[in-house]
Amino acid sequence: MQNDSKTFTLYGWTVCTWVLVVSFQYGYHISVLNQLQAVLTCRNVDTGIYYGLPVCIPMSDATFSVVTSIYTVGGLIGSMGASVAMDRFGRRGASRISAVMTALGALLMGVSSSVVALLLGRGLVGIGAGLGICVGPIYLSEIAPSKIRGSVGVLTQLAIVLGIMLTQAMGLYLATPRQWRFVLFISSAVSIGQICLTPFIVESPSYLGRKSLVEDQKSAARRLWGSAKSPSVSARDANDPSLQDPLLDDPEGQLEPAPRVAAITVTQLLQARELRQPLLIVSFAMLSQQVSGINAVLYYSNDILSKALPELGPFVSLGITIINVFMTFPPIFLIERTGRKWLLQASVAGALVSHIAVGIGLNTGTVLLSSIAVMTFVTSFAIGLGPVPFVMISEVSPPHAVSALSTVGLSLNWIANFVVGLVFLPLRNLLASGDVMKEGRIFYVFAGVLFLTSGVLFRVYRG
Repeated sequence: MQNDSKTFTLYGWTVCTWVLVVSFQYGYHISVLNQLQAVLTCRNVDTGIYYGLPVCIPMSDATFSVVTSIYTVGGLIGSMGASVAMDRFGRRGASRISAVMTALGALLMGVSSSVVALLLGRGLVGIGAGLGICVGPIYLSEIAPSKIRGSVGVLTQLAIVLGIMLTQAMGLYLATPRQWRFVLFISSAVSIGQICLTPFIVESPSYLGRKSLVEDQKSAARRLWGSAKSPSVSARDANDPSLQDPLLDDPEGQLEPAPRVAAITVTQLLQARELRQPLLIVSFAMLSQQVSGINAVLYYSNDILSKALPELGPFVSLGITIINVFMTFPPIFLIERTGRKWLLQASVAGALVSHIAVGIGLNTGTVLLSSIAVMTFVTSFAIGLGPVPFVMISEVSPPHAVSALSTVGLSLNWIANFVVGLVFLPLRNLLASGDVMKEGRIFYVFAGVLFLTSGVLFRVYRG
């Protein structure tokens, strides 16, 4: 039976949207505290009680930094356990666990009256995000038809930046002593909704096939694609034993399932010589994404652009995230036409030029140049370094290794994210030696590190 399905059924798109909620929550909680910082920490806010809860929680900048960064620690924990969760509970089950962690964590943060409760809640949210950002791209890749697999994969990054943008927008209106908790309650409500819809969502046919659940696999395939044949088996996968599905040649299901390749652990992945290249590709793609300095640049852009547009300072962060959202759309249409490697190369080239321009602008006091360069950097990141690494995870690895590979790659991503956030300000101050006209030197460092990591990536990745 030949299946010419090139897209999802309506139900398939519904499942796709459900899966993207975990990526949306990842982005949501990256920036959820940014706009709330002043009111949350009692800066310029009188303490008081509203509906039995304090209107703010007194804390220093150092304490707030710990609350913010615990998200990264939780993310690392979630990513490290993702491989076990995905192989034991399936893609759908792992997504549900992510939603439970996020719902509980966001709710706890929303009713917090102390720093300890905030830390615990944000840590739980981080665990949910770490697990979700591992399982989400894999789930999407396994349910997406091959003709649009890359475009569907880019939706992960789109969901992330939409989450970031929404919190920035809500913060402009809800960052008040009596309303800031609603920003967290909304996140919890979204995850609770995702949990309630779980019984109506099918498991990945690829995962069901590897578990030899043939009837369930056929049922899921029909609901997603309108056919029992998986449209996602490409020529690249043709010789992979784990994808030799009897449904392709026996649509009536009269044959016994073919032998499946058991999923491997992270330890086995690190020891397998035949998986060395996929491991290097995913690792350096994820490292390049974070050492590009996207989070540091987004935080620092507020200061840069506020100097040029002082009256619009509160809207600067929102404007940057809007650009990030809009520039994520081109890869959706380009990735299947131009290829993954071309988008990455164009993205890295733009990011390198932008970093150098930001550095020159800061060191010479040319605010306009720095402002334009920050915008250019965000644009460059959005077309390649942002979305493509998530798409690559399941494409460069055989299915039996994809869970372990995702765990390693996303764990490195969280670690690099934490390190960049930790060293950015101290390193900037060290390199500037107290001279504000030398603060641009830090961006030369970002350019150099990105050049090295991306150079290794392009050497091992043929695209």
